[in-house]
Amino acid sequence: MTDTAETAVTVIALTRHGQTDWNAARRLQGSSDVPLNDIGREQAVASSARFTRGQWHSVVTSPLSRAVETGRIIADGLGIAVGLPHDDLRERHYGEAEGMTLDAASALWDYDTYPGIEDRDLVAQRGLGSLAEIAAGLPGASVIVVAHGTLIREVLQLIVGAPLPAIDNAATSIVESTGSGWRVLTVNGEPYEHVRAAHVAR
Repeated sequence: MTDTAETAVTVIALTRHGQTDWNAARRLQGSSDVPLNDIGREQAVASSARFTRGQWHSVVTSPLSRAVETGRIIADGLGIAVGLPHDDLRERHYGEAEGMTLDAASALWDYDTYPGIEDRDLVAQRGLGSLAEIAAGLPGASVIVVAHGTLIREVLQLIVGAPLPAIDNAATSIVESTGSGWRVLTVNGEPYEHVRAAHVAR
């Protein structure tokens, strides 16, 4: 007889945190702990309202405060619990470029060559590993996971094996964990097949 935990489908709503002042200024945040701004809090409230159309069991977040606060706002709106943060959901570390604007950093280095930057493959692997832990611990559940733009994008790209667009603040991308692996259903709130076709057409 097949074990139920092995066949149960876990749905994960990968949601980027709301806006921060550094997002607005196009500064590289990475592992820097920058809080939400008022727009970001409004975005988190809107996310919570959007989730009322489904049945969600819990919220899990990155340990960085912008993700924790976004997750708490969403959970409070839905009346569900927030689990312990997962350290491996933290954003990519951008090394010496953290705190700099994208323009200032690009004047000194090519992207992905910032001194001390975390390798993108490692970001994807630790992010997906964290999702696997969540799915294993909550088989058959529907979980909202609040994390960061680059981490979410790298995880999605690892699953589909193709490039994807940037992840918007407070946007949600849905993935499923099944007995045979992972499947991406939506990216930035749009069906994955539509996003893939539009991205390839560019």
